[in-house]
Amino acid sequence: MTLTIAPVTLTGTHVVLEPLSHDHHDGLVDAVRDGELWKLWYTTVPSPEGMRAEIDRRLGLQEEGSMLPFTTRLRDPQTGEPGRIIGMTTYMEIDARTPRLEIGFTWNAASAHGTGTNPDSKLLLLGHAFEVVGCVAVEFRTNWMNQQSREAIARLGAKQDGVLRSHTRTADGTLRDTVVFSIVESEWPSVRAGLERRIQKIRG
Repeated sequence: MTLTIAPVTLTGTHVVLEPLSHDHHDGLVDAVRDGELWKLWYTTVPSPEGMRAEIDRRLGLQEEGSMLPFTTRLRDPQTGEPGRIIGMTTYMEIDARTPRLEIGFTWNAASAHGTGTNPDSKLLLLGHAFEVVGCVAVEFRTNWMNQQSREAIARLGAKQDGVLRSHTRTADGTLRDTVVFSIVESEWPSVRAGLERRIQKIRG
């Protein structure tokens, strides 16, 4: 089985993941201003001025077959329809032969943190990767210094594979240590159950 890159809309309890489009630009700019996320030194988030270039970059990688980018919207609890844009996420580092991929380049507006949008988004992305695409593993990477991200990935049920020391340079030129996590196919049922319990608890 090989991985097919095809834009798809994924609908969950709290969020809807839509294929990234230039039409999302203004909503993404509003979302990134919610918490001024581009100013966080330990992560890479596009600035309002750089949002159009970031959309172009992600769509360019989609054309090459190495990324499938999504825009994250809140799901209206009354109508079930997609609502306000709150961020972005992607499938990336796609290995079509294995197949496996990484979920990354994810950010959400500050006001959405702690509201269930992150576990719901991950449930959608992981479910599609394992159950539809047929991935044998899904990877996550983050900056060693980003403790919030490391804890969030661990709460998903991912296991730490290791640390790539002096792995890459950040925008300010400093060297970053990258922490690598993964979930393998055999672990997915228990991870899925854990995510569903978290979402149900928030919903309740």
